[in-house]
Amino acid sequence: MNHLRRQFPVWGTIVDVDCYSQFVSDADLNEAMKEMIDFCQLVDENFSTYKDGSWITRLRQGKVAIENCPDDVIEVWDLCAQAKWLSDGAFDPWAVEGGFDPSGLVKGWAADKCANILVAVGAEHVQVNAAGDVALRGGWFDSSTEEVKPWSIGVVNPDNRLEVVKVYEITDGAIATSGTYERGAHIKDPHTGLIAIGAQSATVVGAEGWLCDAMATAVMVGGTDSAQWFGQPELQGYQVFGVNRHEDSAWEI
Repeated sequence: MNHLRRQFPVWGTIVDVDCYSQFVSDADLNEAMKEMIDFCQLVDENFSTYKDGSWITRLRQGKVAIENCPDDVIEVWDLCAQAKWLSDGAFDPWAVEGGFDPSGLVKGWAADKCANILVAVGAEHVQVNAAGDVALRGGWFDSSTEEVKPWSIGVVNPDNRLEVVKVYEITDGAIATSGTYERGAHIKDPHTGLIAIGAQSATVVGAEGWLCDAMATAVMVGGTDSAQWFGQPELQGYQVFGVNRHEDSAWEI
């Protein structure tokens, strides 16, 4: 079983990639890893709100129309519109100060793309962790038992990062957590423009990384009221774990 793990800085954070393959050579895994890192750097160039020449910056400045952007940017724009609709506007990248900002969705979207690059070369077991947005494929290979087991992903207490309060077992899919872990209270309620107070942290598990990422942001705004969104057909099978603000309590779907 060939094993490759790599950590690299991008998007203002560290991306951690772990993959195993019984059939793909080390050389081919390394080549796919290089392709994946190049993709991540391109995502940073295209979607950064801090780089003057990025497509997102140009959109925010009114220098380009969405229909004139690359396909990836148009895809993310359309996915943002879907997430806004599914969350009744609690996720709204167009309500951000300065104009359109897809940062609350693009990391989950990109993590899935990264995992798919590795799967495309034949890697059977893949984990891509982009600072809380995690894409998972094929479970992990336990060499001691020679069995494939689900990836175990823990959710930590936002007040004590050494305490794991929930564990999800995932073979294929994605998980995203939003909260004050890395950037403090940075998520705003699009309806009021004020800091979101619906939840202290929110975790969403499901099939698509972009949707987990966006809905975790939305749950930060909606809190327990967001439970109604997950009755929609597009969110069937998605799970939610929210930690309440100012209370030692949590809720889940």
